[in-house]
Amino acid sequence: MAEEFVGEPIKPVPGTFDTAGMVRGEPGLPGRFLWKDTEYVVAAVLQVWKEDGPCRHGSGEMYLRKHWFKIATEQGPEMTLWFERQARSKPQNKTRWWLFTIDRDAPRG
Repeated sequence: MAEEFVGEPIKPVPGTFDTAGMVRGEPGLPGRFLWKDTEYVVAAVLQVWKEDGPCRHGSGEMYLRKHWFKIATEQGPEMTLWFERQARSKPQNKTRWWLFTIDRDAPRG
């Protein structure tokens, strides 16, 4: 089986964020997070990239929209996560971390 699209929010475990990323002005990747009542632990960061886009108000400027992280987990699956710089969720639920894809058959290293 290949990567499966998920597109669901994850819940970072407080106190597990990568502070080195935060010092650089980037989101701190959570070291642990919950998805569907299962806690996952980040074993390795495999790839990191950013996504930008034009200003939504017509100024012509480009803005950083998302930070992407391809990770391996201690539980086995490889996952692609994204951090949304400006959460579009309802104000009371400002979801910023999302699970994009999961690969349950990724080879363990």
